[in-house]
Amino acid sequence: MKAQKYIFSSRGQIAGKHSHVLNRLSLPGRLLNSAFLIIIFFTMALPMWNVVVMSTSTALDASAGGIRLWWNQFSLDGYFYVFETAHLLRPFLNSTYVSITGTVIQVVLSCLAAYVLIQRQLPFKNAMVSFIMLSMMIPGNLILVSVYQLNKALGLHNSLTGLIINGLISGFGILLMRGYFVSVPYTMEESARIDGASDMKIFIHIYMPVSLPGVATIFFISFISRWNALMLPATLISDQKKYTLPLMLKTMILSNSSVTGVAQTPDNALMAAIVISAIPLLLIYVFAQQFLIAGMTFGAVKE
Repeated sequence: MKAQKYIFSSRGQIAGKHSHVLNRLSLPGRLLNSAFLIIIFFTMALPMWNVVVMSTSTALDASAGGIRLWWNQFSLDGYFYVFETAHLLRPFLNSTYVSITGTVIQVVLSCLAAYVLIQRQLPFKNAMVSFIMLSMMIPGNLILVSVYQLNKALGLHNSLTGLIINGLISGFGILLMRGYFVSVPYTMEESARIDGASDMKIFIHIYMPVSLPGVATIFFISFISRWNALMLPATLISDQKKYTLPLMLKTMILSNSSVTGVAQTPDNALMAAIVISAIPLLLIYVFAQQFLIAGMTFGAVKE
């Protein structure tokens, strides 16, 4: 309860400071700010709306090209095509399994590692943090060949398990959760230890409740990364039954530019597949928005 009061009072102070800054803006400044945000909104929303309209149009209308903001003829043929002909359901389920399983495990490991790194008696703690930061500076594409050889040697080639295991440890997630845990007063942990609480109870009942925004942030970012991942599945997966959604979309796009006689995917079906792939991300963002904003802005306001 004390931990919850602490984090809630901190959020209130941050929110109050932000509202105070916004109230200091003059009327022209607020109008300019609103106009800028409206321009950004339409810049981002119109392309997506164009995709939605084309996905629910006939194949003939979708293939006509250009930007479409309304329908000549409404049709769901594209959605029927991707499930009945392109068999998009299996890649969708593969992506769902890999993304959810890998994300949950990554969140748990990030939280546990962060809790270890805040222990005062831990030797070489600063060196470990520096090593984690150093690992974040290495581009993932630079080690794809090594990743492929290692996974093939371990028997993880053409395996969904390989997609889950690769990338389970997140340096960003560990450092973000460590920042949350460090902000918790150490006196709370001392009081719990005096009362006989174990490390696991302290971790679950003191540190985790005040770090939910960080957990939601890691979950959201990790899920997006795994859901949209293309390079790793393209490196490890060659069996079409193990295709993830981005890999299947890549195959559908390449079929349209092929000159080898491969059946082309109608443009409305391709747009329908893009809409389907975006729906889970939009739903997660709606539910995690509050925690996500709090997690990403943690520490952004100077006391």
